[in-house]
Order: sequence, then C-alpha cells, then structure tokens
Amino acid sequence: MKKFLLAMFLFITGMAMVFATGSSDSIKADDGTTVIRWAYWGSGERVTISQAAIDLYESRNPGIRVNPEVSGGAGDHFVKVDTQLAGGNGPDIIQMGGNIYDYADVLLPLDQYAGSAIKVAVIDPSAVASGTIRGKLLGISTGVTMPSLVYNKTMIQKAGASLPATSMTYAQFRDYLIMLKSKLPAGTYPMQDIGVMSSSSTPFGYWTRFNGTPLFNADSKTTSVTAAAAQKYLELFKDFRDSGLIPPADIASGYAESNADTSSLIAGKVAIAYLFTSQLGGYQAATTDELDLIEFPGAAAAKSLWQAPSQFYTVNKDSKNALETAKFINFLVNDPDAALILGSNRGSSASTTARAAGSTSKADQKILDYMSVAGPHSSMETDHVPNDTEFNSTLYLIYQRVAFGQISPKEGGEQIHDLLLRLISK
Repeated sequence: MKKFLLAMFLFITGMAMVFATGSSDSIKADDGTTVIRWAYWGSGERVTISQAAIDLYESRNPGIRVNPEVSGGAGDHFVKVDTQLAGGNGPDIIQMGGNIYDYADVLLPLDQYAGSAIKVAVIDPSAVASGTIRGKLLGISTGVTMPSLVYNKTMIQKAGASLPATSMTYAQFRDYLIMLKSKLPAGTYPMQDIGVMSSSSTPFGYWTRFNGTPLFNADSKTTSVTAAAAQKYLELFKDFRDSGLIPPADIASGYAESNADTSSLIAGKVAIAYLFTSQLGGYQAATTDELDLIEFPGAAAAKSLWQAPSQFYTVNKDSKNALETAKFINFLVNDPDAALILGSNRGSSASTTARAAGSTSKADQKILDYMSVAGPHSSMETDHVPNDTEFNSTLYLIYQRVAFGQISPKEGGEQIHDLLLRLISK
C-alpha cells in the first residue's frame, strides 16, 4: 500500500512539472512584472479574441502580464488543471463550466472583492447568483443565455400587424395573439405550440416560476407544483389551441422543433416561437426574414426569467495574485472595450456596462438589447428536477395526450404532479 501511495505521489508530482508553465509561488517575473496565469479551453476564434483582450489589458497595466494556458477542449482542460492543483501549482484563473460545484473547495471566495475590484452591482442578479455556492461567490459568469420568445418581424409587418412589445402581461399577450390572428393569412398561426418541443419542460418551468410554484427545491427535495397548477398550464394552451392562436395538434406535431431545420417558425407556419437567446444566430441564418426577441409574458412583474451561465471565471484559492486576478476578471466581464473584443463567444454578457458597448454582430446586438430589458426580470434558476431526461420525455407525452383530446387537462395535471413526485422520490 505504501509503495502504491508513493508511486501515485511521484506520478502526480511529475505530471504537474510537465504541465506547469509557471508557479503560483512566484508572484513576480524577473523584471518585477506580476504574472497572472489564465487557464481556459477553446480554439480558433476564442484563442484569438482572448489574446486580443489580454493585449489591451496589458497595454493599460504595464506592470501586469497575463499568461494564457489553453487546452483544446474541456476534457483536456480539466485533466491539466486537476494535475496542476494536485501538485500545488494551479493557475490563477480557472475557467469552469457547470461543474463549478465539484471544485468549490479549491476556489477562492470572491466576496471580499465584490463591489471593489469586481463591480458586481452592474451584473444581472441571477448571473451573480449562479456563481454563488453555499453562500459564497465562487465564480463570475463569463456570459449567459436566457429563455425568450422569437418572432418573425418580416412576416408580421407584411401582414400589416403591429410588432409585439418586448414585455407584456399574459392578458396583453393573448390580446396581441388574437389581433395577429386576424391579420395573418389562412394556414398561418400566431404562435408555436410550445408543448410539442422535446425541451418543453423549460417553458413549463417558466410557467411554474411565474405562478410562484417552482418545479423543485433540492434542499427540501420537494415540488411546489400541485395538480391544479399543472392543470392551469394545460388549460392555457388548450385555450390558445381552441382559439386558433396555435396550430391544431396534428399540424403542430409535424414539426419536431429541435432545431431550425425542424422549426415551424422557419417553415413560415407560425409568427412567434420559443428559443434560448444563444440560438438566435443559427435560426436567423436559416431564413431571409428578420427575427427578433421578446420576453415570455409576465416576466417583468414576477422576475420569472433566469439566466443559464455559459461558463465561469474562478480564482484558485492558493493564488498569490488574487487581487490583481480579480481586477483582470472585472475587465473581462465589465469593460466595454473588452466586451467588443470578446463578443458572445463565452455567452452574452450579463453586465450592463459591457452590454452598453453593443456588438458588431446584428444577431448578437438583438440579444444584448433583449437582455437589457429581460436581465433585470430574472432571478436565480430553479433547481433541476431529478431524472431530468425522463421528466422531459414524459411531460411531452402527457401534453400530447391532452392536445389530441385523449385525456382532459385535469387528468393531465394529475399525471404531471404524480410524475414529479415519482421522480423526486427515486
């Protein structure tokens, strides 16, 4: 056993020496320059723009040098970082993804720099919350994506209808759909039937947040969704269907709604559909019609939207340059000039000061405009339901049974409630 432990120690130490490009024990280069090591993954455009941001920062801060340590993919990145950390030679900045929770014990709480070195007040609250673990700010979001409704601006204008407001109540939204129906040509519908999507749990999750009955609480292992609450969701779309505001079930089910190629929006069948903001560019590239974004109804009053973080900037708890590292992260996240360089490669900015810089990409600019309105209408994302894949697929089946009249909304609500309880208790 002792021989095995010794061998493992020698292996880890040796690998750390292979991967290391500097040492956290030395906070200054020979010329007195402070060196910040930034480990991230990516290639091509990401490497080019990251280096451009580094060059700008170094030109403004002559006493600082930022050394990028780049891996081609996330897998290679974390193998490398794990080895460095095991050898006590981790980088100052570690790019993280959704696995940030797994690294909580090796990351530096940034609360001491919040409001000073890192201007968190200009970052959307839900983005700050996404990097807060067990009450400590451990990660600063590199960028985010948000749920949204996308509309075909060209189609609506050709029909002679007014464009939708970015923020509406549910009553205003229904009235708008009725008006739009009266303008659109026969066989075209105001909105997509959201329930036919394989990811329909996302708009359902929005509805439960809007109604103050979130899907799941991981701490208590409970759901606030009752059978009656789920029934109301099914009744909402039954009303839309019966009123001709969404396609009949047989037409809606002909579109998989999994990407632009299978989208009723891109096919010209509906004027409004659901997207995450990060998908706008891909959908826009699939049509010559102009697309734009609006919020789900009721978001302004209930703050029921959320921001899904793309990645995080985190700081090694053993960093000897923590303050200077925090300042550099603030630059990456909040500086308008850095925002123009970095674009949306790591997600759309959650910082109001960065968004104010705009974007050279028309689609990205529309996302920034949307987030300027929707960002303040967001709150921390609800915990994901256990066995999320099964929840998605079964929710879809229940919704379809209601849509085709095989069961009533009341029966569907009961089935959704039973499904949640079963998955949570697994």
